[in-house]
Amino acid sequence: MDKLIIDPEFRDKIPPLTEDEFSLLEENILSDGAVFSPLVVWDGIILDGHNRYEIIQKHPELIYAVHEMQFTNRYEALSWICKNQLGRRNLTPQQKKYLIGQRYEAEKHIDFNCGNQHTLPHKSGVDKLCPPQKQHGTRSRIAKEASVSDGYVQNASLFAKGVDAAEEVLPGIKQEILTGTIKPPEIAVAAVAKAEPEERPQLAAALKKPRGSTKQEPEKPQPVYHKAPPASSKKAEMQKIAEISAEMERPKSPVTETSMLHSLEGEVVSFIELCDHFFREYPRLLSDDQYKQEVVRIMRTLKEYIMTIEGGKAE
Repeated sequence: MDKLIIDPEFRDKIPPLTEDEFSLLEENILSDGAVFSPLVVWDGIILDGHNRYEIIQKHPELIYAVHEMQFTNRYEALSWICKNQLGRRNLTPQQKKYLIGQRYEAEKHIDFNCGNQHTLPHKSGVDKLCPPQKQHGTRSRIAKEASVSDGYVQNASLFAKGVDAAEEVLPGIKQEILTGTIKPPEIAVAAVAKAEPEERPQLAAALKKPRGSTKQEPEKPQPVYHKAPPASSKKAEMQKIAEISAEMERPKSPVTETSMLHSLEGEVVSFIELCDHFFREYPRLLSDDQYKQEVVRIMRTLKEYIMTIEGGKAE
């Protein structure tokens, strides 16, 4: 049996199987007596087939094949993993967004100094070497290939960084987010990666808290005249009042300028994504000169606002 390498970073890009899915895979492989899908490797490191390899280790009598890929560096390998996984049909929306974000982070560095071919991305320091124009070109290309907007890819990158940052301080939360077990706001997820290290545990834990109910109460409660509500209803009502009281007395986390900056950045990214959506759905907004002039007039308001903040004067 080949002695292959399991790279944690590569492995963690792949949505894990549930226990039932893994058991079913093992059962099918043992029934066939062979692993029909080859293990895909690069320089001895598994890129695809971690679950199959685990089964092979448990049952060394199984017949299997290994397909060797050739890449220049880790970024190309990471890009391939993400694109390969994006071809799966059973991805959750969160898994798709995470993989697109990870693909973008890998591909925007491929043409730059990546250090040693096996250096971990966060240790190679190339984030500081990738110019904005290259990032924009990479983002647009991925958006086109994935049939999403540029803004979606940018948001996906922030989301993926936040998921990984949350997983570092609260192991297991990545699986909960990507499977949809919990559904925190994406801005809140992204904020974890942008926060100072000492703030991340609290922000990650907050992602597990359920969102506030949007159910509206009746404008005028209907009184009951002829009989008192059941004791169980009274008890539930008292419990609800106690919970509301406790929530009002609980000290609130202080809002800082840093958290406001994170929120502001998220809103700007969301606005850009909305604009991309409008221009994609209504292309005449940019192709028709009259409409385009109106778009520019509207957008100039933002330019003037930025000039005001900078202390300058709009032209």
